[in-house]
Amino acid sequence: MSHRVFEIATSGPGLYEFTADLARWVAGEGAMEALLTLMVQHTSASLVIQENADPEVQTDLQAFFHRLVPPTSDPSMAYLTHTYEGPDDMPAHIKAALLPTTCTIPVLNGRMTLGSWQGVYLFEHRDRPHVRRVMALLR
Repeated sequence: MSHRVFEIATSGPGLYEFTADLARWVAGEGAMEALLTLMVQHTSASLVIQENADPEVQTDLQAFFHRLVPPTSDPSMAYLTHTYEGPDDMPAHIKAALLPTTCTIPVLNGRMTLGSWQGVYLFEHRDRPHVRRVMALLR
């Protein structure tokens, strides 16, 4: 069993792929059969496995969640009370509650068993840049 913390710098809302970093680490650990468990250590970001071939997928996902949960400056969000950290804060918490903050990926023959077009992404929900921490456990 081994673990590592991945730090992912974000520059605002969007999906940040870190599949290649994970794959290098998993390969370097030499585990032939294992489970890779990931957890984002923040309450305003998520983890998703999503298509990594067409960037329009990430653009559309971001647009959908922005429309689903707009900033608190939008009149439709006037019912929210947690607004003192900025108009993007409570919507970011809602998005993180709707989307996964953990995921588990089987490892076989020393490689993650992702599909052909799948990538692992940190989904940043806040407007300003952050450095997000993702805990990885290989067992």
